[in-house]
This record gives sequence, C-alpha cells and structure tokens, in this order.
Amino acid sequence: MKREQISRLAHADHPIAAPLDDDSVRRLLERGIPRGGARVLDLGCGGGEWLLRALATDPQLRAEGVDISESALAHAQKAARTLGLQERLVLHQENAADFAAPHMFDLVISVGATHAFGGLLATLEAARKHLAPGGRVLVGDGFWSQDPSSEAVEMLGDLADLPTTVDRVISDGWTPVDGHISTRRELDDYEWAWTGSLASWALDHPDDPDSSQALAAATTHRTEWLSVYRDAFGFVCLILRPTSD
Repeated sequence: MKREQISRLAHADHPIAAPLDDDSVRRLLERGIPRGGARVLDLGCGGGEWLLRALATDPQLRAEGVDISESALAHAQKAARTLGLQERLVLHQENAADFAAPHMFDLVISVGATHAFGGLLATLEAARKHLAPGGRVLVGDGFWSQDPSSEAVEMLGDLADLPTTVDRVISDGWTPVDGHISTRRELDDYEWAWTGSLASWALDHPDDPDSSQALAAATTHRTEWLSVYRDAFGFVCLILRPTSD
C-alpha cells in the first residue's frame, strides 16, 4: 500500500492535512488573501483543499496548485469539477521546490509541506520567488511546545520551540501580520480523524488485500502519537509579508 494511498484514506474525514478546524482555515484565508480577484498558489497542495476553499470565497479569484502526487491532483481536479470551480483552478504535477510560474501570486500557501523543501526557511525562500508586491505567504509548520524526547525528535525532526521558530522567520526577512496556533482540541481531533478514518476503512474492507496493512498503519500511528509526541508537538500557521520588497 503506497504512502499516498494511506494518506488519502486517513484524510477522508479531515481533508485539510493539518491540525486546523474549519473556522481556523476560513479565518486564515480571509486574513491571507489581500484583495478581491487575487491569484493564489499552493506549493504542495495535495488534494487541493486550501485552494478549493479559497476559490469558493471569491468568484474572481484564480488558483494554482503544485504537487508531485498524480492521484492527489486527480482528486483535486475531480472535486473542483463537482463544485463548479474547475475553470479557475490550474494544477501542476511536479516538485514544488522546482516550480516556475509565468506570473506572480498575491498569496502563496504551504501548510504542512515544509518537508518537501527541506525545512521552514527553505519553504519561505521558495515562496518568495512567486510573491507579487504586497503579497503574503501562509505557511504552517510544527514546533516543540515543550522539551521533546529523543524518540520524538527522531520521528518528527529537529524542530524549534515557538519563540525560536518565529524569531528565525523574522531574521530571514519576514514580518508576521497574523497567525494561528493550533489548539489541543485541533491537534487531537486531527490525530483521531487520521487514525480513525484509516482504521475504519480497513474494518469496512476486510477482504481488501491492503486492509491489514492499513489497520497496522493506523495502530502504529496512534501509538506513536499518544506515547511519543502528543505532549510535545505543536503546530503554527503564520501569515507573513516580506519585511522589505
């Protein structure tokens, strides 16, 4: 069972692939899109949920998404057709770090995809290339809310605490103009949805050859979350503007 198939099943009941509830997503988009009729780009768009929600807010908005996963982009295209948004959405199957567009964007999104670029600051460097004057970046990444165990660091990476994360972003030439720190409820709801959706699929399809693997993946993920990183992991979304254009 491919990793992207596991991810698709795990996000069936939580299509935003990050610990954010619907109100938080809506608010971040409202604060992040600087004007009507904007152009929005999502680097590492997955199934396109951020773009679909942005398109639904403004009939003049145009959006583009970049992702390496053919199946995720097919899902995004199908959802856009269902919602009648396909004429304003362009999708590109390629490595988001290598993407080159013929125009600039008013909002560049990359939430939960910093691994595709090699870290938070590398993600911001990539986003800056696509940013129109006066534009904004909406980026989301993890941080340590308290000292992690060595096992948690090995599992999730060498993250910083929240003040250090924000200081690094500011030192890199960005000014935060808004943001959101995921609540405990958002963090837990996301993990329960991830593990529960995947486990439910496995139980509903006992004869599928991938059923046992899906159930094992859900069980492993749940154990790691509860035993290794639940008490130490946090998630922050930042809306940023370049400190100087």
